[in-house]
Amino acid sequence: MLRKAAATALTAGLVLVATTGMGAQRVGAAGQNSNLDRAIASYNAMQQYFYKGDGSNLYNEHYPAAQPGDNTYSYEWPFSQATNGTIDLANADSTYLPAVQDRLTGLAHYYSANGLTPNKGITTTVLQPSPPGYDSYVDPPLGGSGDKFYDDNEWVGLASIQLYQMTGDQSALDRAETIFTLITKGWDYDTSHPAPGGVFWTQAPWSQDRNTVSNMPGAELGLYLYQATHDASYRQWAQKMYDWVNTNLRDPSDGLYWDHISLSGKIDQTKWSYNQGTPIGANVLFYQITGDQSYLRQAESIANAALAYLGANNDKLLHAQDPIFDAIFFKNLLMLYAVDHNPAYVQAMQDFADWAWSTARDPSTGVFTFPSRQSSDLNDQAAMVRIYAMLAVLPPTGGGGGGAATPELGSGELLATGLVPVAAVLLYRRRRARREGV
Repeated sequence: MLRKAAATALTAGLVLVATTGMGAQRVGAAGQNSNLDRAIASYNAMQQYFYKGDGSNLYNEHYPAAQPGDNTYSYEWPFSQATNGTIDLANADSTYLPAVQDRLTGLAHYYSANGLTPNKGITTTVLQPSPPGYDSYVDPPLGGSGDKFYDDNEWVGLASIQLYQMTGDQSALDRAETIFTLITKGWDYDTSHPAPGGVFWTQAPWSQDRNTVSNMPGAELGLYLYQATHDASYRQWAQKMYDWVNTNLRDPSDGLYWDHISLSGKIDQTKWSYNQGTPIGANVLFYQITGDQSYLRQAESIANAALAYLGANNDKLLHAQDPIFDAIFFKNLLMLYAVDHNPAYVQAMQDFADWAWSTARDPSTGVFTFPSRQSSDLNDQAAMVRIYAMLAVLPPTGGGGGGAATPELGSGELLATGLVPVAAVLLYRRRRARREGV
């Protein structure tokens, strides 16, 4: 596939470089790299400096590798984000689709039916054998395995949905459904607990927290599965997770979301960026499915409050959070942008992307080390692949925001990319043409 079309347009001091079938990237004056070029450069650095190259299709956790306390391979959480980054890049440039298969091969090293649900530290509930899913660390013979984290599995489920929408690969949809079965087994049914309900964060016995991050991404996954299969149980579960978080972990003073509640009833009131993003995405999906404008208003309210809180205009708190949290926040923000076309969302994302490129990136290696870090992390590198790749598929605006509205599909057809992959757009247009007799 041609990455760049021959034509370029000069407007408002910016060079707009079109990409065949994939919208366009904003390119700054005086030769600033395009978002797609930045995505590719960041991906190449991830592969050169983090990828093991030992035939395992796995990664190191840090660069330089083998730092004190490091395992031979990365945990599943950063591996899942490297997988998401590869899929996001393949969405911008389909020549990277074969690399997605390499990620899936590596991902299989974490897959097992080990564990007990809902949580091994719960003594008042009869524990059940865990459905299959992804462990926190690679399984034998390459590693010693680890407990399952429900949020780690949700990221793989959301990546699988995106891949299904991009390619129509039924095995990706099957994987997402398998993961969702696991997630539902993490629900806390003990009504004696404070704030009863909610999906636990992990099966590990050392934490009985129920988190925004183990429930809202699960709600998103359930809604995507409902769109794909029309199985009402997925939507019902999504509603349960969504309602539980809104009831128990939403700050009534500003409408933003706290991190988790423990079994003692204590709430960790930290407001991570990704915990603001996933409720935005869930509300957009409910709006797409139901047509109920109140969901859209909720998504916009959360987005505006989050940008104000995170300091998107002065880049304070947003820069201090984990970049992968910000990447997840931005992905969901773009889901809202695809519906209401507010350029402030893209501008905040582009500003962060430009800041990271100029401040945190080593130009000699292409590796990112953020001011809050003492080393370079796979999660951070994957975050920047994701951010640049997502920006790369946005069509340009006349201003400096880097994007205009992507096509709105019909109710229930918004795609998991937070953007709209080309294959899905073409499929939608063919379906619409058949309905209209064109």
